[in-house]
Amino acid sequence: MGVASYTQEFTCPISPARMFKALILDSNNLIPKLFPQIVKSVDLIHGDGGAGSIEQVNFTEGTDIKYVKHRIDELDRVNLVCRYTMIEGDPLGEKLESIAYEVRFEVGSDGGCDCKMTSSYLMLGDFTLKEEEIKAGQDKARGIYKVVEAYLLENPHVYA
Repeated sequence: MGVASYTQEFTCPISPARMFKALILDSNNLIPKLFPQIVKSVDLIHGDGGAGSIEQVNFTEGTDIKYVKHRIDELDRVNLVCRYTMIEGDPLGEKLESIAYEVRFEVGSDGGCDCKMTSSYLMLGDFTLKEEEIKAGQDKARGIYKVVEAYLLENPHVYA
């Protein structure tokens, strides 16, 4: 069993607090709204939304993924950090035990946001991740952030 960790960083003109509210605190409402062709719902199935809670992301029919479950490990509203772990779902398959994520939103040099995401893959057996699989996952995450950024730029009053 091995662990592989990857980090990606990018900037956006939105404040860290607004990005945190949109992508972390209100993702159960915003993500299905912005991606209705992919995400059917994000449901809290255990807990109150804080550490220890479990949420299930349900995908629409016709997508490669039926659902994923995330356990929220830490939710730091002051420092704008969220740690969560994918504990169940199609992306894990028979090769991954879990994927742990740490997402940080920090003030950028231009007053916007520096978004930092670290993904740690806990692999089963002697499985190793391929570089193109990692890049594809990072590209999907960056795409989600860009759509949320565009939405927040178009709606400056939301999460203000």
